[in-house]
Amino acid sequence: MTVLVRSGVGPLCALARAAIPSIWRGNYFSSGNEPAENNPVTPMLRHLIYKIKSTGPITVAEYMKEVLTNPAKGYYVYRDMLGEQGDFITSPEISQIFGELLGIWFISEWMATGKSTAFQLVELGPGRGTLVGDILRVFTQLGSVLKNCDISVHLVEGYSFYLAHEFFDVLPVHKFQKTPQGWREVFIDIDPQISDKLRFVLAPSATPAEAFIQHDETRDHVEVCPDAGVIIEELSQRIAFTGGAALVADYGHDGTKTDTFRGFCGHKLHDVLIAPGTADLTADVDFSYLRRMAQGKVASLGPIKQHTFLKNMGIDVRLKVLLDKSNEPSVRQQLLQGYDMLMNPKKMGERFNFFALLPHERLQGGRHQRNARQSKPFASLVAGFSELAWQ
Repeated sequence: MTVLVRSGVGPLCALARAAIPSIWRGNYFSSGNEPAENNPVTPMLRHLIYKIKSTGPITVAEYMKEVLTNPAKGYYVYRDMLGEQGDFITSPEISQIFGELLGIWFISEWMATGKSTAFQLVELGPGRGTLVGDILRVFTQLGSVLKNCDISVHLVEGYSFYLAHEFFDVLPVHKFQKTPQGWREVFIDIDPQISDKLRFVLAPSATPAEAFIQHDETRDHVEVCPDAGVIIEELSQRIAFTGGAALVADYGHDGTKTDTFRGFCGHKLHDVLIAPGTADLTADVDFSYLRRMAQGKVASLGPIKQHTFLKNMGIDVRLKVLLDKSNEPSVRQQLLQGYDMLMNPKKMGERFNFFALLPHERLQGGRHQRNARQSKPFASLVAGFSELAWQ
Protein backbone atom coordinates (compact mmCIF):
# COMPACT_ATOMS: atom_id res chain seq x y z
CA MET A 1 0.00 0.00 0.00
CA THR A 2 1.36 3.39 -1.02
CA VAL A 3 -0.07 6.37 0.88
CA LEU A 4 0.31 9.97 -0.19
CA VAL A 5 -2.16 12.67 0.73
CA ARG A 6 -3.20 15.81 -1.04
CA SER A 7 -4.54 18.76 0.92
CA GLY A 8 -6.39 21.72 -0.50
CA VAL A 9 -8.93 22.53 -3.19
CA GLY A 10 -8.95 23.92 -6.70
CA PRO A 11 -9.11 27.67 -7.39
CA LEU A 12 -12.32 29.43 -6.50
CA CYS A 13 -14.07 31.64 -8.97
CA ALA A 14 -13.58 35.35 -8.34
CA LEU A 15 -16.97 36.87 -7.64
CA ALA A 16 -17.64 40.40 -8.73
CA ARG A 17 -18.07 42.92 -5.94
CA ALA A 18 -21.09 45.17 -6.04
CA ALA A 19 -20.40 48.78 -6.96
CA ILE A 20 -21.13 51.07 -4.03
CA PRO A 21 -22.87 54.35 -4.75
CA SER A 22 -21.06 57.48 -3.64
CA ILE A 23 -24.05 58.46 -1.51
CA TRP A 24 -25.19 55.63 0.74
CA ARG A 25 -28.81 55.86 1.76
CA GLY A 26 -29.41 52.35 3.07
CA ASN A 27 -31.06 51.57 6.39
CA TYR A 28 -28.71 50.79 9.23
CA PHE A 29 -28.65 48.85 12.45
CA SER A 30 -25.97 48.16 15.05
CA SER A 31 -24.60 44.80 16.13
CA GLY A 32 -24.94 45.77 19.77
CA ASN A 33 -24.29 48.45 22.35
CA GLU A 34 -20.80 47.52 23.44
CA PRO A 35 -19.06 50.10 25.64
CA ALA A 36 -16.03 51.78 24.12
CA GLU A 37 -13.57 49.94 26.38
CA ASN A 38 -14.80 46.63 24.93
CA ASN A 39 -14.18 47.78 21.39
CA PRO A 40 -10.39 48.16 21.06
CA VAL A 41 -9.01 49.66 17.86
CA THR A 42 -7.14 46.71 16.38
CA PRO A 43 -4.83 46.90 13.33
CA MET A 44 -7.54 45.11 11.35
CA LEU A 45 -10.16 47.65 12.42
CA ARG A 46 -7.91 50.51 11.27
CA HIS A 47 -7.42 48.71 7.96
CA LEU A 48 -11.17 48.21 7.48
CA ILE A 49 -12.00 51.82 8.36
CA TYR A 50 -9.47 53.04 5.78
CA LYS A 51 -10.88 50.61 3.21
CA ILE A 52 -14.49 51.67 3.80
CA LYS A 53 -13.59 55.37 3.70
CA SER A 54 -11.87 54.75 0.37
CA THR A 55 -14.43 52.53 -1.39
CA GLY A 56 -17.65 52.65 0.62
CA PRO A 57 -19.47 50.01 2.70
CA ILE A 58 -18.38 46.40 2.14
CA THR A 59 -20.35 43.16 2.00
CA VAL A 60 -20.29 40.72 4.90
CA ALA A 61 -18.46 38.32 2.58
CA GLU A 62 -15.70 40.84 1.91
CA TYR A 63 -15.53 41.65 5.61
CA MET A 64 -15.03 37.95 6.43
CA LYS A 65 -12.32 37.58 3.80
CA GLU A 66 -10.40 40.57 5.11
CA VAL A 67 -10.72 39.69 8.79
CA LEU A 68 -9.86 36.01 8.36
CA THR A 69 -7.41 35.79 5.47
CA ASN A 70 -5.83 39.19 4.90
CA PRO A 71 -2.14 38.30 4.32
CA ALA A 72 -0.92 41.06 6.63
CA LYS A 73 -3.44 41.07 9.47
CA GLY A 74 -5.78 38.08 8.95
CA TYR A 75 -6.98 36.04 11.92
CA TYR A 76 -6.16 32.69 10.28
CA VAL A 77 -2.76 33.91 9.13
CA TYR A 78 -1.25 34.97 12.44
CA ARG A 79 -3.23 33.30 15.23
CA ASP A 80 -3.14 29.75 16.59
CA MET A 81 -6.88 29.37 16.96
CA LEU A 82 -7.20 25.63 17.65
CA GLY A 83 -7.21 23.84 21.00
CA GLU A 84 -7.97 24.75 24.58
CA GLN A 85 -5.69 27.79 24.42
CA GLY A 86 -7.25 28.98 21.17
CA ASP A 87 -10.73 30.18 20.29
CA PHE A 88 -12.34 26.88 19.30
CA ILE A 89 -11.69 23.15 19.22
CA THR A 90 -12.57 20.63 16.53
CA SER A 91 -13.69 17.00 16.73
CA PRO A 92 -10.33 15.47 15.64
CA GLU A 93 -8.63 17.35 18.49
CA ILE A 94 -11.14 15.94 20.97
CA SER A 95 -10.88 12.22 20.22
CA GLN A 96 -8.89 9.95 17.92
CA ILE A 97 -12.05 7.89 17.40
CA PHE A 98 -13.54 10.59 15.17
CA GLY A 99 -10.82 10.36 12.53
CA GLU A 100 -10.62 6.59 12.83
CA LEU A 101 -14.30 6.20 12.00
CA LEU A 102 -13.94 8.51 8.99
CA GLY A 103 -11.07 6.31 7.84
CA ILE A 104 -13.40 3.32 8.08
CA TRP A 105 -16.00 5.23 6.06
CA PHE A 106 -13.58 5.81 3.18
CA ILE A 107 -12.50 2.18 3.18
CA SER A 108 -16.14 1.10 3.25
CA GLU A 109 -16.91 3.26 0.22
CA TRP A 110 -13.78 2.05 -1.58
CA MET A 111 -14.87 -1.56 -1.06
CA ALA A 112 -18.49 -0.86 -2.01
CA THR A 113 -17.49 0.71 -5.31
CA GLY A 114 -15.23 -2.03 -6.59
CA LYS A 115 -11.87 -1.68 -4.81
CA SER A 116 -10.15 0.58 -7.32
CA THR A 117 -6.43 -0.06 -7.64
CA ALA A 118 -5.67 3.59 -6.89
CA PHE A 119 -7.33 6.65 -5.44
CA GLN A 120 -6.36 9.98 -3.98
CA LEU A 121 -7.51 11.32 -0.63
CA VAL A 122 -8.05 15.09 -0.71
CA GLU A 123 -8.70 17.03 2.48
CA LEU A 124 -10.16 20.49 1.99
CA GLY A 125 -8.95 23.06 4.49
CA PRO A 126 -6.74 20.92 6.71
CA GLY A 127 -5.86 22.24 10.15
CA ARG A 128 -2.92 20.73 11.97
CA GLY A 129 -3.22 17.44 10.11
CA THR A 130 -4.67 15.62 13.13
CA LEU A 131 -7.70 14.32 11.24
CA VAL A 132 -5.87 12.98 8.21
CA GLY A 133 -3.25 11.50 10.54
CA ASP A 134 -5.93 9.45 12.29
CA ILE A 135 -7.35 8.37 8.93
CA LEU A 136 -3.94 7.29 7.64
CA ARG A 137 -3.35 5.29 10.81
CA VAL A 138 -6.50 3.30 10.01
CA PHE A 139 -5.28 2.79 6.46
CA THR A 140 -2.00 1.47 7.82
CA GLN A 141 -3.69 -0.82 10.35
CA LEU A 142 -5.86 -2.22 7.57
CA GLY A 143 -2.97 -2.52 5.17
CA SER A 144 -3.89 -6.10 4.34
CA VAL A 145 -7.19 -4.84 2.96
CA LEU A 146 -5.56 -2.03 1.00
CA LYS A 147 -2.40 -3.92 0.02
CA ASN A 148 -3.12 -3.74 -3.71
CA CYS A 149 -4.25 -0.12 -3.68
CA ASP A 150 -2.14 3.01 -4.16
CA ILE A 151 -3.52 5.98 -2.25
CA SER A 152 -1.85 8.82 -4.04
CA VAL A 153 -1.62 12.54 -4.64
CA HIS A 154 -0.25 12.25 -8.16
CA LEU A 155 -3.60 11.91 -9.97
CA VAL A 156 -4.81 15.37 -10.89
CA GLU A 157 -7.93 13.80 -12.38
CA GLY A 158 -8.99 10.40 -11.13
CA TYR A 159 -10.87 8.32 -8.62
CA SER A 160 -10.84 10.46 -5.48
CA PHE A 161 -12.28 10.75 -2.00
CA TYR A 162 -12.79 14.28 -0.72
CA LEU A 163 -13.06 15.24 2.95
CA ALA A 164 -14.33 18.61 4.13
CA HIS A 165 -14.42 18.86 7.91
CA GLU A 166 -15.42 22.31 9.20
CA PHE A 167 -14.38 23.72 5.85
CA PHE A 168 -17.56 25.22 4.38
CA ASP A 169 -18.42 27.18 7.57
CA VAL A 170 -15.29 29.33 7.12
CA LEU A 171 -16.19 30.44 3.61
CA PRO A 172 -17.54 34.00 3.34
CA VAL A 173 -21.30 34.51 3.19
CA HIS A 174 -23.52 37.26 1.83
CA LYS A 175 -26.37 38.24 4.14
CA PHE A 176 -29.77 39.42 2.94
CA GLN A 177 -32.81 40.91 4.63
CA LYS A 178 -36.30 40.89 3.09
CA THR A 179 -37.81 44.38 2.93
CA PRO A 180 -40.99 45.87 1.41
CA GLN A 181 -38.81 46.79 -1.59
CA GLY A 182 -37.49 43.24 -1.97
CA TRP A 183 -34.26 41.57 -0.89
CA ARG A 184 -31.56 43.94 0.33
CA GLU A 185 -28.02 42.88 1.08
CA VAL A 186 -26.44 43.60 4.46
CA PHE A 187 -23.25 45.66 4.26
CA ILE A 188 -20.79 46.90 6.87
CA ASP A 189 -20.11 50.61 7.26
CA ILE A 190 -18.51 53.04 9.72
CA ASP A 191 -20.80 54.28 12.48
CA PRO A 192 -21.17 58.05 11.88
CA GLN A 193 -21.65 58.60 15.62
CA ILE A 194 -18.44 56.77 16.64
CA SER A 195 -15.60 57.02 14.15
CA ASP A 196 -13.81 53.85 15.23
CA LYS A 197 -16.88 51.59 15.36
CA LEU A 198 -18.52 49.55 12.63
CA ARG A 199 -22.21 48.98 11.99
CA PHE A 200 -24.49 46.99 9.68
CA VAL A 201 -26.41 48.78 6.93
CA LEU A 202 -28.86 47.64 4.26
CA ALA A 203 -28.07 48.29 0.61
CA PRO A 204 -30.39 50.86 -0.98
CA SER A 205 -30.91 48.69 -4.08
CA ALA A 206 -30.41 45.17 -5.41
CA THR A 207 -26.89 43.70 -5.54
CA PRO A 208 -25.44 40.94 -7.75
CA ALA A 209 -25.32 38.28 -5.00
CA GLU A 210 -29.13 38.40 -4.82
CA ALA A 211 -29.07 36.02 -7.80
CA PHE A 212 -28.15 33.19 -5.40
CA ILE A 213 -31.43 33.47 -3.46
CA GLN A 214 -34.16 31.00 -4.42
CA HIS A 215 -37.23 32.56 -6.06
CA ASP A 216 -39.53 30.71 -3.65
CA GLU A 217 -37.53 31.60 -0.52
CA THR A 218 -39.88 32.03 2.46
CA ARG A 219 -37.41 33.15 5.13
CA ASP A 220 -37.03 36.86 5.85
CA HIS A 221 -33.28 36.66 6.35
CA VAL A 222 -30.91 34.41 4.40
CA GLU A 223 -27.20 33.80 4.01
CA VAL A 224 -25.72 32.63 0.72
CA CYS A 225 -22.22 31.36 0.04
CA PRO A 226 -21.31 31.48 -3.67
CA ASP A 227 -17.84 30.04 -2.99
CA ALA A 228 -19.41 26.91 -1.47
CA GLY A 229 -21.54 26.50 -4.56
CA VAL A 230 -18.48 26.72 -6.83
CA ILE A 231 -16.68 24.03 -4.82
CA ILE A 232 -19.69 21.69 -4.71
CA GLU A 233 -20.16 22.07 -8.49
CA GLU A 234 -16.51 21.15 -9.05
CA LEU A 235 -16.62 18.17 -6.68
CA SER A 236 -19.88 16.93 -8.21
CA GLN A 237 -18.46 17.09 -11.70
CA ARG A 238 -15.31 15.23 -10.69
CA ILE A 239 -17.20 12.51 -8.81
CA ALA A 240 -19.70 12.04 -11.65
CA PHE A 241 -16.88 11.76 -14.19
CA THR A 242 -14.20 9.74 -12.35
CA GLY A 243 -15.97 8.21 -9.34
CA GLY A 244 -15.21 8.48 -5.64
CA ALA A 245 -17.15 10.41 -3.01
CA ALA A 246 -17.15 13.53 -0.86
CA LEU A 247 -17.85 13.57 2.86
CA VAL A 248 -18.74 16.87 4.51
CA ALA A 249 -18.82 17.29 8.30
CA ASP A 250 -19.89 20.69 9.53
CA TYR A 251 -22.39 22.55 11.65
CA GLY A 252 -25.34 23.76 9.67
CA HIS A 253 -28.97 23.37 8.72
CA ASP A 254 -31.15 22.16 5.86
CA GLY A 255 -32.42 25.53 4.67
CA THR A 256 -34.25 26.42 7.88
CA LYS A 257 -32.07 28.91 9.78
CA THR A 258 -31.75 32.63 9.16
CA ASP A 259 -29.06 34.68 10.94
CA THR A 260 -26.13 32.42 11.89
CA PHE A 261 -23.20 34.81 11.36
CA ARG A 262 -21.23 34.93 14.62
CA GLY A 263 -17.80 35.20 16.17
CA PHE A 264 -15.85 33.07 18.65
CA CYS A 265 -13.07 34.19 20.93
CA GLY A 266 -11.74 32.10 23.81
CA HIS A 267 -14.47 29.48 23.21
CA LYS A 268 -17.17 32.11 23.78
CA LEU A 269 -19.50 33.98 21.43
CA HIS A 270 -18.06 37.29 20.31
CA ASP A 271 -19.66 40.29 18.58
CA VAL A 272 -18.64 40.02 14.93
CA LEU A 273 -17.98 43.76 14.57
CA ILE A 274 -15.96 44.19 17.77
CA ALA A 275 -12.14 44.06 17.65
CA PRO A 276 -11.96 42.43 14.19
CA GLY A 277 -8.94 40.22 13.73
CA THR A 278 -9.03 38.87 17.29
CA ALA A 279 -11.90 36.38 16.88
CA ASP A 280 -12.99 33.69 14.46
CA LEU A 281 -15.93 34.49 12.20
CA THR A 282 -18.25 31.77 10.95
CA ALA A 283 -21.72 30.98 9.65
CA ASP A 284 -23.69 27.75 9.51
CA VAL A 285 -23.59 25.71 6.32
CA ASP A 286 -26.86 25.59 4.38
CA PHE A 287 -26.91 21.97 3.25
CA SER A 288 -29.99 22.54 1.11
CA TYR A 289 -27.90 24.99 -0.93
CA LEU A 290 -25.08 22.44 -1.29
CA ARG A 291 -27.62 19.86 -2.48
CA ARG A 292 -29.01 22.29 -5.07
CA MET A 293 -25.55 23.18 -6.35
CA ALA A 294 -24.81 19.50 -7.01
CA GLN A 295 -27.40 20.03 -9.77
CA GLY A 296 -28.31 16.38 -9.99
CA LYS A 297 -24.86 15.40 -11.28
CA VAL A 298 -24.41 13.17 -8.23
CA ALA A 299 -26.56 11.77 -5.44
CA SER A 300 -26.52 13.36 -2.00
CA LEU A 301 -27.14 11.91 1.45
CA GLY A 302 -27.91 13.85 4.60
CA PRO A 303 -27.52 15.99 6.44
CA ILE A 304 -27.78 13.74 9.48
CA LYS A 305 -26.73 14.58 13.02
CA GLN A 306 -23.19 13.74 14.08
CA HIS A 307 -24.29 11.49 16.94
CA THR A 308 -26.38 9.41 14.51
CA PHE A 309 -23.59 9.14 11.94
CA LEU A 310 -20.94 8.15 14.50
CA LYS A 311 -23.26 5.67 16.20
CA ASN A 312 -23.99 4.07 12.83
CA MET A 313 -20.25 3.89 12.21
CA GLY A 314 -19.72 1.94 15.44
CA ILE A 315 -18.34 4.53 17.84
CA ASP A 316 -19.63 2.52 20.81
CA VAL A 317 -17.75 -0.56 19.65
CA ARG A 318 -14.53 1.38 19.10
CA LEU A 319 -14.82 3.12 22.50
CA LYS A 320 -15.20 -0.23 24.26
CA VAL A 321 -12.10 -1.61 22.51
CA LEU A 322 -9.99 1.38 23.56
CA LEU A 323 -11.32 1.29 27.15
CA ASP A 324 -10.56 -2.42 27.43
CA LYS A 325 -7.00 -1.83 26.23
CA SER A 326 -6.29 1.00 28.66
CA ASN A 327 -5.34 0.60 32.31
CA GLU A 328 -4.62 4.28 32.87
CA PRO A 329 -7.51 6.07 34.65
CA SER A 330 -6.55 9.39 33.02
CA VAL A 331 -6.65 7.87 29.54
CA ARG A 332 -9.99 6.21 30.22
CA GLN A 333 -11.41 9.48 31.52
CA GLN A 334 -10.15 11.31 28.43
CA LEU A 335 -11.78 8.74 26.16
CA LEU A 336 -15.11 9.03 27.97
CA GLN A 337 -15.00 12.83 27.98
CA GLY A 338 -14.19 12.88 24.27
CA TYR A 339 -17.06 10.50 23.55
CA ASP A 340 -19.46 12.69 25.51
CA MET A 341 -18.33 15.82 23.65
CA LEU A 342 -18.80 14.16 20.26
CA MET A 343 -22.12 12.42 21.00
CA ASN A 344 -23.97 14.52 23.58
CA PRO A 345 -26.89 16.29 21.82
CA LYS A 346 -26.25 19.36 23.98
CA LYS A 347 -22.63 19.52 22.84
CA MET A 348 -21.45 18.47 19.37
CA GLY A 349 -23.86 15.58 18.88
CA GLU A 350 -26.64 17.62 17.30
CA ARG A 351 -24.75 20.75 16.31
CA PHE A 352 -22.70 19.01 13.66
CA ASN A 353 -24.00 17.21 10.60
CA PHE A 354 -22.70 14.82 7.96
CA PHE A 355 -23.45 15.14 4.27
CA ALA A 356 -22.17 13.06 1.36
CA LEU A 357 -21.94 13.28 -2.43
CA LEU A 358 -21.84 9.98 -4.30
CA PRO A 359 -22.18 8.78 -7.90
CA HIS A 360 -25.78 7.92 -8.76
CA GLU A 361 -24.82 4.34 -9.55
CA ARG A 362 -23.49 3.95 -6.01
CA LEU A 363 -27.03 4.09 -4.65
CA GLN A 364 -28.65 2.33 -7.58
CA GLY A 365 -26.23 -0.60 -7.59
CA GLY A 366 -23.21 -0.97 -9.83
CA ARG A 367 -22.00 -3.78 -12.04
CA HIS A 368 -19.72 -5.14 -9.34
CA GLN A 369 -22.75 -5.41 -7.05
CA ARG A 370 -24.84 -7.54 -9.37
CA ASN A 371 -25.61 -11.06 -8.31
CA ALA A 372 -25.78 -13.64 -11.10
CA ARG A 373 -29.17 -14.77 -9.77
CA GLN A 374 -30.62 -11.28 -9.84
CA SER A 375 -32.00 -9.58 -12.93
CA LYS A 376 -31.66 -6.08 -11.42
CA PRO A 377 -28.85 -4.38 -9.47
CA PHE A 378 -29.56 -3.68 -5.84
CA ALA A 379 -28.87 -0.51 -3.90
CA SER A 380 -26.01 -0.75 -1.42
CA LEU A 381 -26.35 0.92 1.96
CA VAL A 382 -23.86 3.68 2.75
CA ALA A 383 -22.02 3.44 6.07
CA GLY A 384 -22.83 6.17 8.57
CA PHE A 385 -26.06 7.07 6.83
CA SER A 386 -27.33 3.61 7.68
CA GLU A 387 -26.18 1.32 10.49
CA LEU A 388 -22.87 -0.39 9.81
CA ALA A 389 -23.12 -4.17 10.12
CA TRP A 390 -20.36 -5.61 12.30
CA GLN A 391 -19.54 -9.26 11.59
